[in-house]
This record gives sequence, C-alpha cells and structure tokens, in this order.
Amino acid sequence: MRPMTFTAKVDSNTIIDSLRDLFGDSITAADVRGYCASNGIASYTYFCKRYLKEYKVSRGKWNLTVTEARKQFEKTVTAPSAEPVEERNIVPEKDDTFVKFGSFNDVKSIIKSKQFYPTFITGLSGNGKTFGVEQACAQLGRELIRVNITIETDEDDLIGGFRLVNGATVWHDGPVIQALNRGAVLLLDEIDLASNKILCLQPILEGKGIFLKKIGKFVEPAAGFNVVATANTKGKGSDDGRFIGTNVLNEAFLERFPVTFEQDYPAPKTEQKILMNIADTVGVNDPKFCQKLTDWADIIRKTFYDGGVEDIISTRRLVHIVRAFSIFNDKAKAIKVCINRFDDETKQSFLELYDKVDADFELNPIEEV
Repeated sequence: MRPMTFTAKVDSNTIIDSLRDLFGDSITAADVRGYCASNGIASYTYFCKRYLKEYKVSRGKWNLTVTEARKQFEKTVTAPSAEPVEERNIVPEKDDTFVKFGSFNDVKSIIKSKQFYPTFITGLSGNGKTFGVEQACAQLGRELIRVNITIETDEDDLIGGFRLVNGATVWHDGPVIQALNRGAVLLLDEIDLASNKILCLQPILEGKGIFLKKIGKFVEPAAGFNVVATANTKGKGSDDGRFIGTNVLNEAFLERFPVTFEQDYPAPKTEQKILMNIADTVGVNDPKFCQKLTDWADIIRKTFYDGGVEDIISTRRLVHIVRAFSIFNDKAKAIKVCINRFDDETKQSFLELYDKVDADFELNPIEEV
C-alpha cells in the first residue's frame, strides 16, 4: 500500500487506519519515525502525542487496538456479577459429636448478640478453634462464611475483582463482601499466615463497611455481620519455629480485635467424651480405649509444656486414631499410623509411653506401615 499524503485535514481515525494498514496492530518507534519521514511530518514527538497517546503500551511501543479493548472494558464494568449470588443455606450443620469446652460459650454469646465485635481466637493446632465457631453458628442458626488465609491471600481474593466470563469482564464479589451483604459471620481461618495484604480489611474491622473503588460502590454491613479470626499464634510470629509460615501481623490490624480468647486442649474427661462420640459414629464400642488415649495425650501435653518434648498430641490426632482403629481393628496399628508423622525418636517415645498407660496394649517393634 502506498503511504498516504499527510495534511492537517486528515483526522485521527484515518491516521490510525493508515498505520494499521502499513504495520499491523502493534507498531514501534522505528515504524512511526519511518511513517513520519515518508509523509513529511517534521515532529515525531508531536505526532506521537497528537495521535498515539491513548494507544501507548510501553516506551516506544503502541497497540492500535488498545482503545477498542478499553471501550469494551468500560462497557462491561457495569455488567452484573459474573456469578449471581447463590441463594443457598450457608448455616453450618449441627455435629452430634461436638462437645463444648474452652471459650465456646463466650464466642457463642458474642455471635448471639448480633453486635459487631471482632473476635480473635488463638491456640495450638487441632484444639477445636474453627470447629467451635462453626458449631456456635450451627446452634444459633447463623450464616457462616469461612475463608482460609494463606500468605498469597490478597484483596482480590477477599473483597472481589473482575472475572472474564463468556468473553465479558464482570465484577465478582469476594467472600468478605458476601458476608457483609448477608449479615453473616465471617471466619478468617489461620489469619496469622497472612501478609500485609490483609490490611485491606482495616475499614471492615471498624464496622464501617468498605468502598469498592474498582466499581465505585459503597457496601455497608448488614445487621448481624461480625468477624472471627483464628490463629495458632497471637499474630507475633512463631519464635520456636513450630508454626512455620506464620507472620507478624500489623499492630494496628490486631488492635481492631477487642477480645482475644486463648483456647487450650480440653480437659481429659471432656476429651474422652469427644472421642466416645466419634467412636459411636464409626461403630467402635471401647470406652476404656478412649480413656487411655486421653490419659496418654494429657501426659504428653504436660511434658510438652514443661519443655520435655518438642511435639504434642492434639485432640484432632486422637480423633484420627479412633477412626483408624475402626478401620484396622488394631489399636497398635491405629496409633502407629497416626503418629508416623513424627520423627522416629519421638514416635518411639510416644509408643513406649502408651504401653505404660495401657496395660492391655502390646508394643511390638515398629513396622513400616
């Protein structure tokens, strides 16, 4: 195609069409300079500012389809949500094996009040922090939206963002916005794994709602909305390295939680009741085994707190053992396969301790299982 003759009367669309015909959609500074030289255009700089400014993608590079894409984007910004809010029941189911302990009654009272009162629950792994919140909501008939936090969790994951659906860019509410709109309890699980990206929740933790700047909309919290966070630490990191990946959370962020509950493992009698409830659901009728397991775990925990061992047996681990026993019908094997996660020395010492606690237990040499 012959280069066009440039005159002051030529409009922008004609210039862009001419460039596209000569060089395609993507053009470079060399293309533009050549075009200017061929058409007697004295000022390369003026030409770029006058005709190419809105098409620039980087230094010395332009994409002549950018404006068209931008117009399409602007049209779809106001489109409906990518996935219409699903009207379904998100009240957790009641679990018949649940036994209340620790801070359960206090957490339940906060949720029952329907006041906005952000709550932080901290405690070692596997001691029922999350389960307790779920069952409090189940008993009260309150909706619960749970978000598992990781170091990668960001504003897009929590608040929402644009999604490409059937070729259109549409806004999709994140779990935080859904909880705000529904007046649900928002459970931020393992919050001490978060990075500073979690600070996008600052206004929400003040109970003021949030302005969605990407779509120009303000979302106010519906009645009953609350935030509960669980963590293995108090947001100060893990000095002993036990919970690798936990981070030091911003002090201003932590200050927005009025109360912090420290959750311990249940007392032996309470824990025994939990295990017996689990045992009933899997067809195991052995109250003595449940009692010996809780006695064993209690000794290990006391030794752990005194600095005698580096690992601990959680309530969750005991539940695993009961379930394993229902599968293998072998107590020794059930215990071994469930403590194989520990190093050999710790595993052997735990087995020897159980052998002393339960006179009916036969400790055989550790086999590969």
